[in-house]
Order: sequence, then C-alpha cells, then structure tokens
Amino acid sequence: MLPAIEQSQAGEPMRRRAFITAVAGATLAQLHAARAQQPAMPVIGFLSLRSSATGSAVNVAFLEGLKETGFVEGRNVAISYRWAAGDNDRFPELAADLVRSKVDVIVAAGGNPSALAARVATADIPILFQMGADPVALGLVKSLEHPGGNLTGVISLNVEVGPKRLELLREVVPAAAVFGLLVDPKNAASGTLAKQAQATAASLGLELKVEPASTEGELDAALARLIQVGIRGLVIGNDPFFAVQSAQLANLCTRDRLPSIATRREYPAVGGLMSYGGSLTDVFRLAGVFTGRILKGEKPAEMPIHKSSKLELVINKTAAERIGLAMPANMLARADEVIS
Repeated sequence: MLPAIEQSQAGEPMRRRAFITAVAGATLAQLHAARAQQPAMPVIGFLSLRSSATGSAVNVAFLEGLKETGFVEGRNVAISYRWAAGDNDRFPELAADLVRSKVDVIVAAGGNPSALAARVATADIPILFQMGADPVALGLVKSLEHPGGNLTGVISLNVEVGPKRLELLREVVPAAAVFGLLVDPKNAASGTLAKQAQATAASLGLELKVEPASTEGELDAALARLIQVGIRGLVIGNDPFFAVQSAQLANLCTRDRLPSIATRREYPAVGGLMSYGGSLTDVFRLAGVFTGRILKGEKPAEMPIHKSSKLELVINKTAAERIGLAMPANMLARADEVIS
C-alpha cells in the first residue's frame, strides 16, 4: 500500500485529465449552443433572362449594391441563381422553383416577364424587380409611392426615351423615310413602345414598320421582312430578350449594312452601331441596395419605386465604318462613350 502522499500524487494526473475533459466538453457545448442561436444565412433568389456567362457585368453591379448595405455573397448572404438563358417562357417554372426553395427575397432581374411570373408564384416572399416599363400600368403595384403588396423595385427611363431612339437614328440617316422597329410580343410593354414609336414617326413624317420576334430563331426572319419592305434604319425594342441576343442582332445588321440603335450599352459593346437608354449597371446596383434593405427588414409595400435617371448614349465608331456610315460629328461629341 502506497503512503498517503504517494497516493495523492498518483491521483493528481487523473483529476487533471478529468478537469480538462470537463472544461473542453463545456466549451464545445457552449460553441454548439452559440451556433444554434445564430440566424441562418439569408438567401436571395435571383431570376434572370440571361445565362451565367452573359450576366456577369450586371451581376457585379448587383453585388456592389448589396455590399453598400452590408451584405457580401458567401459571407453573410447566399444567392440562388435561376437563368432563363433567353427564354421568357421558363420564368414561371423558375419562379416556382425559388418559392419551393423558400428563399428570403426574389430579385426579378429579367424585366417585366420575370416580375409577372414572380408575382404569380408568391404573394408572401418579397419581390424586387427591375424594368423599363410602368409597373402600375402592368398591375404589379398600386402606385409608385405606395406599392402595396410584396413587390417594389427599380425602373429605368427606357420606355419614356423610346421615341428619342428613333430621333437619334434619323439624325444618322437623315435621308431615310422608312424605319423598322423590333418588339417582343411576350413583353407586356411592347404595345406601349410601338404606339409611342408610331406617334414619333408620324410627327417626323416617317413611316415605321413593326415586326415581332420573341425567340432567337425568329430574329433573322423578322429582320429579313423589314429589309424587304425597304427600311433604312432599325430601332431595337426595349426588352431583356433583345439584350441577350445583342451579338446576333449586331451581326445581322452588319451583314445587311443597316444602321441600328438599341437600348443597352451591351449592343454597341458587341459590335452594334449605337445605344441610348438607362444605365443597366446603375439599375442593378440600385437593385442590390434595395434588396439589402429588404433583407434588413424593410417591407416592399412601404418602399417607393425608385426611378434611375441615368441615361447614356454609346456609339461604336468601328461598327459605323463596317457598314459604310459616317457618324455626324455633333453626335459623336454628345456621346457618353465612343467605342473605336
């Protein structure tokens, strides 16, 4: 039998190990409890007409807007992307999928069709839309100041400045008397755009031919019909579908040596002649800011619709040279950006 002091010394390591194990266990339990108390990372459902490859520029602007309100993707917010890849008909399915996923907010980033699909899919999840049309006229909100319901958003001046695009194109080809307008019949605002353009054409003493196209395969045929009736310039309608098809449209107009104007900068950026409309990056940055505010607890019903007033005229000088067109010097001077 060991002396009392030796027994005490022999038991000391065991007591120390037991103490350390108890402390470690308590610490681990506290860590698990703290994690359990932490709120789950909010999830944004991002509904876009684009594809992951073509949406990068606007995505960056959206993420910058989110960051302004304190949200960084992967750190304190997750984003569940749904890409329609140029097909408006997919929006109902994609919106329903986001609702089933129980996202915290849906960003309808595909213009009017995506906003309408999201509204049908849910009356509970907050929806933040971006578009160029009047959301009141479309029945999405009660008023710009007091949206009501679960939708709010950011709108650009693209529909309002539609007539200006025809005026600018007329400056480029002043001798022309017949122009064409491409519209997407699946866009609820296409009728308004066509009426405005027809009224502008009449005031300028011009003839305007309107052709519909809502799929990639229809664009070539629509443009061929317009060429056949003798148009000398093409106005490309304000619709995200046409933005997605910018490269195809630029190639077709170059092939037919046809002066053309679109709404968004990405058209001249990929070889189209010119664009005039709201800044898409500004709209998406603002959409990111609004989304962050919703995540922080603001109610869409109480958030007035924000109108982005930033407009930009972009001209591709090289595209003009390819179709044998001399751009007016005063227009080049007025441009916000000239691509050479």
